[in-house]
Amino acid sequence: MVSMGTHFFISATGTDLGKTWLTAGVAAACRARGVAVRSLKPVMSGYDVERHEDSDAARLDVGGTLAIDSITPWRFNAPLSPDLAAAQEGRKIDFAELVGWCRKQDEANPGLLLVEGIGGVMVPLDARHTVRDWIAALAIPSVLVCGSYLGSLSHTLTALAALREVGVVPVLIVVNESACSAVSLAETMESLAPHLAGVPLVTLRRDNTEDLATLADHLLRQP
Repeated sequence: MVSMGTHFFISATGTDLGKTWLTAGVAAACRARGVAVRSLKPVMSGYDVERHEDSDAARLDVGGTLAIDSITPWRFNAPLSPDLAAAQEGRKIDFAELVGWCRKQDEANPGLLLVEGIGGVMVPLDARHTVRDWIAALAIPSVLVCGSYLGSLSHTLTALAALREVGVVPVLIVVNESACSAVSLAETMESLAPHLAGVPLVTLRRDNTEDLATLADHLLRQP
């Protein structure tokens, strides 16, 4: 059974690495176990209101019963980094307001809460703050998602170093298998493991829901 306040921030080394697929899949696996779970993606760019059903927010709203503002209050049309997407609409993300909103959700959800970030850990939210600052401010356990593509090793270790600079150490690093990669999951694991200073490392085979169920079990066992 999930403990009180089992909350995670799902971050990544970059964009299009499967954060939403992972978040939605873990949530579904937890619901199948009778665990109360809620998934959020507070900031989203590339949102088209006419194609809401294709959005990340819709994928996180299992059953389609929640108002989008309760999942994704900060939505922008342009498929750009949040700071640039907001600027195109004459808007800005108020970092303190974003953190405050997330904390309210944290306090209001005693079960499992999954907060999905946007892009990679160093994506700018405004002129001063990045996703890394958001993770640090919330001070909830984080999961770092990476790929197995050529170049992922450097991207992963760079993201990990950036997080550690602000005192954030992920509770788990998830290698999500990249399509058509010349590098295997096993090779990626073998190369990464000696550099992680004890941070657990797991893999997800591409589009494999059984692996998502295993990941859900891993997170539910977190203290």
